[in-house]
Amino acid sequence: MHVPHDTALDHPVAASLGGHHAHLARRLGQAATYHPDVATFAAVSAAPGPSAWSDLATLLGPGEFADMFSSPASPPADWAPVFTLDGFQMVHVAPGAATSPAPEVVELGPADVPDMLDLVARTSPGPFRTRTHELGTYLGIRENGALVAMAGERLRPPGWTEISAVCTAPEARGRGYAALLVRDLIGRVESRDERPFLHVAAANDAAVALYKRLGFEVRKPVTFRGFRTP
Repeated sequence: MHVPHDTALDHPVAASLGGHHAHLARRLGQAATYHPDVATFAAVSAAPGPSAWSDLATLLGPGEFADMFSSPASPPADWAPVFTLDGFQMVHVAPGAATSPAPEVVELGPADVPDMLDLVARTSPGPFRTRTHELGTYLGIRENGALVAMAGERLRPPGWTEISAVCTAPEARGRGYAALLVRDLIGRVESRDERPFLHVAAANDAAVALYKRLGFEVRKPVTFRGFRTP
């Protein structure tokens, strides 16, 4: 199986903000970030100097959170570390195992945001804000009207779409909903001649195993890092 070398995947936040998500970006000089209601991810140039970090600090404001995602660049010493998390970047390379039938999959939109935020609060799949759904298509499964599973599209570097926010309510786990939603998204991404990829915490063995069953392979280890501006 071929795991691709693509520089867009090495800097997915910058590639997304400079392309498909440019309409959701805020920019200043050599720095860019999403609108705060959409996402916390920020980007600087591949080999940033002091001016790039100064641009990002000005763009975000004093004492604000800078989620540098998987960028290996280190900010100046007066930027306070907030978190560090080891993970994997995975790309879809094979069809993967079939999933069992499940309840109807529905597209989620602005009217579903309260339910999406509630599910995220209960399951902690990663950062999700009031306008995160504007990044791409989000799908869900409801039981008796309640949203019990969700997955969607996040970063969009050229030729790729990241699958993210994969989560299932505790009372609905073990029914194959996550696999069903991810397979649906894979089909949608590939139908527009793009390739799916995703990021997962290295310690989340169950999620890594699920994604491998669905045809993903690890492209590279990554370290997610967040900082607070001076």
